[in-house]
Amino acid sequence: MNTSVQAPPLAITSPSVSKPASTFNRDTATANGLKYFLLLLLVLALALPLVAVLGQALLDRNGAWAGLAPWSKLVANPNFFPMVARSVGVSAATALLVVPLAYLFAYGLQRTLAPLKGLWRAIALLPLLAPSLLPGIALIYLFGNQGLFKEWMNGSIYGFWGILLGEAFYTFPHALMILLSALSLADARLYDAASAMGAGSWKTFRTVTLPATRYGIFGAFCLVFTLAITDFGVPKIVGGAFSVLAVEAYKAVVGQQQFDRGALIGLLLLIPALLTFCIDGWLQKRQRAQMSSRAEVLTPRRQWRRDALYTLILLAISATLLLMIAVAVGASLVKLWPYNLKLTLMHYDFDNMDGGGWLAYWNSLRLAIGTSIVGTIVIFTGAWLMEKTRSNRLLDNALRFLSFLPMAVPGLVLGLGFVFFFNHPANPLNFLYGSMAILILCSVMHFYTTAHLTAVTALKQIDPEFEAASASLKVPLLRTYLRITVPLCLPAVLEIFRYLFVSSMTTVSAVIFLYSSNTVLAAIAVLNMDDAGDVGPAAAMSTLILLTSIAVSLLMHWGLGYWVRRAQAWRSAGKQH
Repeated sequence: MNTSVQAPPLAITSPSVSKPASTFNRDTATANGLKYFLLLLLVLALALPLVAVLGQALLDRNGAWAGLAPWSKLVANPNFFPMVARSVGVSAATALLVVPLAYLFAYGLQRTLAPLKGLWRAIALLPLLAPSLLPGIALIYLFGNQGLFKEWMNGSIYGFWGILLGEAFYTFPHALMILLSALSLADARLYDAASAMGAGSWKTFRTVTLPATRYGIFGAFCLVFTLAITDFGVPKIVGGAFSVLAVEAYKAVVGQQQFDRGALIGLLLLIPALLTFCIDGWLQKRQRAQMSSRAEVLTPRRQWRRDALYTLILLAISATLLLMIAVAVGASLVKLWPYNLKLTLMHYDFDNMDGGGWLAYWNSLRLAIGTSIVGTIVIFTGAWLMEKTRSNRLLDNALRFLSFLPMAVPGLVLGLGFVFFFNHPANPLNFLYGSMAILILCSVMHFYTTAHLTAVTALKQIDPEFEAASASLKVPLLRTYLRITVPLCLPAVLEIFRYLFVSSMTTVSAVIFLYSSNTVLAAIAVLNMDDAGDVGPAAAMSTLILLTSIAVSLLMHWGLGYWVRRAQAWRSAGKQH
């Protein structure tokens, strides 16, 4: 059997049929046209909404420059500085609690021989699949006025401690992923040298491990702080009278119709996100490669005391995370927690509850599927255009800047921008406001950067010779993309689809201002039911979101495994022939 690659008919046609110059011009025009379309989309759905937030904050109702008057009015409020102090304080406390715990967890997974590492890792990442409202509901059932352990907190769960514990649950997997990466690689020669010089385990950790991972620690701290200070879900559920910036921005827009005040607070929330973005870029430049060409990969050795200690740490943290999830799930299945624990599905009768009924769940499925399909196509194709084609440098730089910008914009700020921009009477796109289309568009923009980075990482691993060979054979650019690039990057495409689906199912802050009565979402329904006092149904809807996210993640994992097995089979067959 002859398995050598045969040139397609285009390669042997006469020059009169397919001229190199025309092919080159057609491909260049195609790439440039797609890039300008992507630029237009990013400008309309990202840049202009952010400009609208600035305009709302800096201009008066007549469109004239307002100067410092709005800021003076905001600062003059006697509750402003205490609110800022509370927001910064609880966010800093969350980071100080989460980062050391996540470091211990990551160290146990990467640097020890603790058993069941796959199980511990899967449990630690479960909070990513749940809405940020779920830990707040679980805390109410554990330590609230009717909670199982209400005597422990004596009602103080509604405030600082509730926000701290809820944000710790929500942000833990985000910090863990950064620290897992920081601890994944190490040069074994450094540890051998430390051992040869008589350094003990603690000294080796202080002088070798900790310095090598300090950038990861700092990055995790900044990320957790930013996530906590911009999160809306947990403070809304368990914040009580402990007012923070994110909830205040929501109240200003929805409850008080003070759009200028909401915009000003939104800009304040943008500051920590921008600082984190800049710090991350600075760290990327400062950090040096941990593995040189002569490095030896560090392989953990069996140390019974250490492994036993970290097994207990992994077990304790995993049990705490599972407890939060189990309480929310369990409370959704009993009549009246904790007094009547008889099993029932009454809380899943959403149509007889406030919040949007089953329509909210089906809307969330529509949003997640639409965001995943549209987002995967737009983001992966955009990344391919930026990585594999070259055109105007100014155009490429503008696209790269706008692709990274969503990472520095909190969801609440982006949602405010969509309100101010798309709901403006003079905007011809005003008809989109309140529709499913605007929810999908906002979700794609909100999660753009992470998906873009995933696509870029996969595309950089493809040998440029594929594109060169296709160009020499006069194969059109888009045919190369669809027949070669996409199949080679299918694992990354599936990962982007999974990420966008799960993120869209669980998001609250980015869409809290954009839904209508016909497009209410499951995560929004959780919030509305909790406000109405239907905590059991709120727990049920949170459970449904979690189970849906788990099911789709498992399906994507199976699809990825199936594709890898097929690729291996193809390679094996090719070698045999």
